[in-house]
Amino acid sequence: MAKPASRNTGRSGGSSVFTGVLIGLIVGAILAGVVALWITGSNPFKHITPSPAPTQVKPATPEAAPSFDFYKVLPGDAAGELPPTAAPAAPTPRYYLQAGAFQNPNDADNLKARLALLGVEAVIQTTEVADKGLFHRVRVGPFNAIDEVNRTRSLLAQNNIPATLVKEIPTSQETP
Repeated sequence: MAKPASRNTGRSGGSSVFTGVLIGLIVGAILAGVVALWITGSNPFKHITPSPAPTQVKPATPEAAPSFDFYKVLPGDAAGELPPTAAPAAPTPRYYLQAGAFQNPNDADNLKARLALLGVEAVIQTTEVADKGLFHRVRVGPFNAIDEVNRTRSLLAQNNIPATLVKEIPTSQETP
């Protein structure tokens, strides 16, 4: 009669997996240490030789106190004197091209989208006009030079979009 095969003849799978993980962690830690030492360039196994003691000790000399020249650098000799201020420069005008003004906000959005397809960035300004109601202005700009205004105006004219030049002089509070 044949003997029945026993189920406990092999190893259990759990201990071999644990052993493999443990060996992998040890090998990984050793490799990480070797790479860290190689990158930093330090060698912990290098023999350190003590430096010979100095035969003669030099007396310490105190360093000279630093010299501050800020009293000479500051403008004016009087304590309460303020530095002269520059005269305020005349503000440079900013130019806008107004492509349209609409009471219907959808019309203003349509024109802004049409300008965007041409590569021109526009903004919509909403304002209240006396006795006429609410208007939505479609403006391109600001421009600092009239040459830029003329180039943009010719581009708009080529695409049948009439534009009106608006000149704005900023107040002294608006300019930094």
